[in-house]
This record gives sequence, C-alpha cells and structure tokens, in this order.
Amino acid sequence: MKRVGVIGGGQLAWMMAGTAEALGIELVVQTPNPSDPAVAIASSTIFAPIDDAAATAELASRCDVITFENEFINLNALDSLVQKGVCFRPKLEVLAPLLDKYDQRCYLEDIGLPTPSFTTLEGDAENQEVNLSKSFTHPLNLQDLDFPVVLKARRGGYDGQGTFIIKDSHALESTWQRLKYAPVLLEEFVPFERELAIIAARSAAGEVVTYPVVETQQVDQVCRRVLVPAAITPTVEQEVKAIAHTLLDSLQAVGVFGIELFLTASGKVLVNEIAPRTHNSGHFTLDACETSQFEQQLRAVSGLPLGSPALKSAGAVMVNLLGYEHSQSNYLAKRQQLAELSHTHVHWYGKTESRPGRKLGHVTVLLETADRSEAEAIAQIIESIWYSEE
Repeated sequence: MKRVGVIGGGQLAWMMAGTAEALGIELVVQTPNPSDPAVAIASSTIFAPIDDAAATAELASRCDVITFENEFINLNALDSLVQKGVCFRPKLEVLAPLLDKYDQRCYLEDIGLPTPSFTTLEGDAENQEVNLSKSFTHPLNLQDLDFPVVLKARRGGYDGQGTFIIKDSHALESTWQRLKYAPVLLEEFVPFERELAIIAARSAAGEVVTYPVVETQQVDQVCRRVLVPAAITPTVEQEVKAIAHTLLDSLQAVGVFGIELFLTASGKVLVNEIAPRTHNSGHFTLDACETSQFEQQLRAVSGLPLGSPALKSAGAVMVNLLGYEHSQSNYLAKRQQLAELSHTHVHWYGKTESRPGRKLGHVTVLLETADRSEAEAIAQIIESIWYSEE
C-alpha cells in the first residue's frame, strides 16, 4: 500500500510527513483550507470540508486506504463508499459507537470498562427528558443533582470546548440553553488525583501495542503538559494497559487510539474519553520512542507490522505551545530560545494565526531520569519562556 488518504489536514496529519516519506507512502489529504498545516506536506490535496462525502469519493479514487485525523465526519454519508469497496481504517463500524460521547460511554459500559456515572439530557426547557444509564440505580431529579457535575456536548467538542463544570441547577439550565437544548452528556464530577493517558495501536492482524502510560496536566481543560512516564504503581499501569487491549480488541480496531483516564486518590481508574486517532498526549513519541504514534498509524492502516513503542530515554516531558493572544506572529525568537535548551525538540505547526488556547506547536525534552519533579521543573522553564511578555 503506497497511497494513504487522510481526512483532515491539521497538525496530526502534518506530523505524519516524515515517517510517510521513510516508509515510501504518499499522503493525500482532504481538508478545507489552503493554510491547513498538512497541505504543505501532502502529495496532493482535495480542498473540501471533511464531512463532504463527494470529496471523499474523489479522495478514494486517488489512494489505497483512507484514515482519519479527527472525528468531525458524517458516517452515514460515507457508508455508500464502503458499499463500493472503499477501505477505511479504522472501519466506519469501529467509529460508530465512539463519535457521540454518550454512545461512547454506553459502549464502554457494555464491554465492562470503568467510567464515571453518566446519563444523557435531551429535550428543551419545557420538555426535559433524562435517559438513564445503567450506572444510575435511582431516579434522577435535575434539581437535586449532586453538584458539581460535568456537562459535555455529545458531538464536536475538542480542546476543552463543549465541556462545562456545572455547579448548580441554575448553571445547568443556562449552559444547556446556550447549547440550544441540544442533547448533552451529563456525568458525575470525578475528584481525580491526576489524569492519565495511553496511546495504543492495533494492526489488521490483531497485534496490539501500547505506549508508556503518561500523566497529562490541563489548564482550562486544555492539555498543557504530558509527563512521561506517569508516576503510578505497576498495578495501575497494568490496569490501564488492560483497558487499552480490551477496547481495541472489542472494537476490532485498526490504527492508533488515544485513551484518556482519571486516577482517583483511592487508586481507582476510570476512562474519561476515547480518541480514535493519533492524539496530543502521544506527541512525545516523535522524539522519545522507537516508533512514533504517527509512524504506528501509517504502519497499522497500510498493513505493515507494528513498530516498537519503547522509550529511547528514561523519561520525557512534552509541553504544548498554546496561543495566548490574537496575533499573526510566528514567535520565531521564542522558538529559538526554546531550541537552545538541552535535549529539546521544538515542533512548530506552521499555523498563520494565533488565538488563545490554539495549539501552535509543542516542545519535547528528553530526560535522563523518570523523576516527576524534574519534568515539572523543565515544563515551568519552557512555559516561562513561551508565556513571557517580551
């Protein structure tokens, strides 16, 4: 397989470029804007919305297999292409239970994986309806919820968008009203000790490999740092890896998946969200692992054997370079300053516009130890440079 189509042209597709060339694979990208990062590295590009099925049909005519950079797709519209023999990896039926956050919660519950208690809220201000998940064993009164709770848009949320911490019934009503009473996921607020993530890949032959479990640290519900490996017990590590194996084998998935989890103070692990693609929590793999998540994705969807996910250093820390202002700057001086730090790799996504919270790049530093305090200290140095006013 030499030509891989990618639906979506953001930085996740852009970071496939180096490994695609090494593997002799051409990338054909469907994306709406000429300024999208992956346009610069694609062998050819179809400029169209990512949910444009007619454009995807054209994409299919130019490549051997199609994979996905994000989840903002229309499965029903793509089904006719499957009937015509177009190969999607992961398959559409693998994505079907995952793209809607409520459906995803139900699927995880059905296969026995631990999640926060949840339900869905549907209707409008005059006709509110609550569909109870099996994890609720008693009637749910919206006025008497055990606040805080978490409200999430069922489709379309990313980087913290569409996720709200709700502190009382008034906030629940006003937030849902702002979302125009669209169906939402409502779940218990988990007072976690830390957030974890794992990248896992499954081949067409059924082989599953897992990367080191990492700790992610969020600011305003956007991932700011990834500490590699997570400072957790062997028992928790094995539980997280078992969750990854169970999920990918149950789905019969092909490709890379990002799995985000909560770890409570009592040592309980709960699945937070699943991303059926390469994921921000795995960007460290570009520099710190034998095989990056992006090479692994291309290997999986192309039918090649999976590579080793092993770390090449004792540890690593990845820091996202997030926009903190509205500007057109490429922040060259700051990037040069960051690149001068020891064992540092700076990745800049080539985006032309900065805005608060937007992911513009990331920095990975390889460490000689797996010490959590050292990783956090280095992250603070990086952030002091990036968020300085100079």
